[in-house]
Amino acid sequence: GSNLLVCTPTASGKTLIADYIINRDLKEGKRVVYTAPIKALSNQKYQDFVSDYGSANVGLLTGDIVINPTAPILIMTAEVYRNMVVVQDSCVDAVSYVIFDEIHYISDRDRGHIWEESIIFSPQHVRFICLSATVPNAGEFAGWISHVKKHKVVCVLHEKRPVPLQRSFYDAELGIASLEDIQEVQKLDKYPKYRGSYKKAQKQKPKQVSHIDVVRDIKDSEGLPALYFVFSRVDAQRKAKDLGKKHSFLNKEEREESIRHIRSHFKDVDERLQSLDSARLLRQLLPKGIGFHHAGLLPVLKHLVEGLFAKKLIHVLFTTETFAVGINMPARTVVFNSLRKFDGIEFRYLNSKEYFQLAGRAGRRGIDDFGRAIAVINRRFDDVKKIRRFTGKDALPIKSQFKLSYNTVLNLIACHPPEKVRVVLESNFYTYQRRNTAGIHQRYDKMSATLEKMGYLSKGNLTEKGHFIRNIFVDELVTGEIFGTEFFHGLSKYQILLITAALVYEPRATVKIAPPIGSKEVKELVRKIGNNSYLRRIKKLKNIITLTALVKPINQEEDFISLLDHINFLEGDLMRFLRQMIDRLQQIRKATTDEVLTDVINQCTESIDTCLEGIEVI
Repeated sequence: GSNLLVCTPTASGKTLIADYIINRDLKEGKRVVYTAPIKALSNQKYQDFVSDYGSANVGLLTGDIVINPTAPILIMTAEVYRNMVVVQDSCVDAVSYVIFDEIHYISDRDRGHIWEESIIFSPQHVRFICLSATVPNAGEFAGWISHVKKHKVVCVLHEKRPVPLQRSFYDAELGIASLEDIQEVQKLDKYPKYRGSYKKAQKQKPKQVSHIDVVRDIKDSEGLPALYFVFSRVDAQRKAKDLGKKHSFLNKEEREESIRHIRSHFKDVDERLQSLDSARLLRQLLPKGIGFHHAGLLPVLKHLVEGLFAKKLIHVLFTTETFAVGINMPARTVVFNSLRKFDGIEFRYLNSKEYFQLAGRAGRRGIDDFGRAIAVINRRFDDVKKIRRFTGKDALPIKSQFKLSYNTVLNLIACHPPEKVRVVLESNFYTYQRRNTAGIHQRYDKMSATLEKMGYLSKGNLTEKGHFIRNIFVDELVTGEIFGTEFFHGLSKYQILLITAALVYEPRATVKIAPPIGSKEVKELVRKIGNNSYLRRIKKLKNIITLTALVKPINQEEDFISLLDHINFLEGDLMRFLRQMIDRLQQIRKATTDEVLTDVINQCTESIDTCLEGIEVI
């Protein structure tokens, strides 16, 4: 009956606690919710739990995917659970425990507030199991939960890894070495090198590290299998391809088993999916014991790689960091191609939590005496002092990322009297950490004034438009101005698909779309937006014309492979884009009471579903 915060290293058996609660409460007729930070982990857990408890007892809710929503065991993303408790969904009434896997995501700059709101808005009868490898300020975090929910919180803290971790580094000249050794050589790089008595001194650039050399040295030291983390999907595939030109790691029997597994896996897969560049490359590399794995792959290809890795038929897997969160598949060695990554805003070093999340995959329980984490160092650019700080120990405390959304403000007003709203506003982790309440009230008052001005509130009460966006969880005001007003009247299915695509689309320099397709419907939509004083300022909507080359084929229900001809998305990215469109459309359908709009939204969803026919989505 207590809340539980469990902080133990990877492979310590944290999941056993979640399994116990699920098994116990399933027998007692109660509902348990398992939340994950990313869809990959939700999908993986769904498959695991179906295997353990049967499909009738397990449901999956990830926004765009809804399977068996009344099941006693519900797996969902943290966002879906947050949205449920904020609107006081009756689905939560029978829930006994919510399991927050990877609770340290509460520190995530963009999404951390989701976990805070999930805890704050959960009904009083719900208890929590929070799981993480490390939470250095576990006592403070547990104290906050206890303060907010008035429930006992038990902390289970354990720092010893079941499989000890050896942390080392890789230099182009030294090979596998300590950070101290690399630092000594780095000092010498400052001085010129003399070649012959009559030649001038030359300052030479340190040699660049080759991933092929890294893998060779790991193999020679019996360090395979290895997960080779690369913070670029394209680079992960390129490195795998390069290694495949030089090495094959499987013997004759293993190669034959790998080929049998591949043929069996593809037996019922559409031939056009098998002809994708990624699928063809995997078919070349996997029989050599080499693979790649990232979010840009279709699920059917990710499952193939995961299956072969589990069978120990992949010796070197180049992968992005999502593999460290979504899939419980450790290796003997973990390699970091770099300790710097682009986080969407800037290139930066990993923090200690990110480093140890990835490094934690090194060492297989019951198989390896120790795991090895090896980070490639570029002596020319890397700051060894900084690297020593975040690779020594995970001492980074989790901290609040709480921020109010318009959706939260409206749901607070709709569900709670003013005095209760004040209490809830002051219940966030930031206030508990800083003891500062002024800022949050100022933000709330400012947002409430905006909602009054725009007609979502009237004298402090929700209007019809305000009730509409209670069920819209992203881009609330834009969606409200389009679909919560008369603006949508007369919009065609194609125009609604264009608007939805524009709200989902994130422009990037690397994304290339076919030339726009002009039409009367497009011109009318652009003109209508331009005549709206609010909507014409929204940057996202300015992509409507650009997106016509992709949305027109969606509207015409072209198949998935054909859609790839219109945009240079990786196939997994295109699938995700279409599923995100469905998620937005489903939010609108749930929010509206207009039957005409509901009918058109259903038509839009059906067209996207038709495009995705034959594509496995989990």
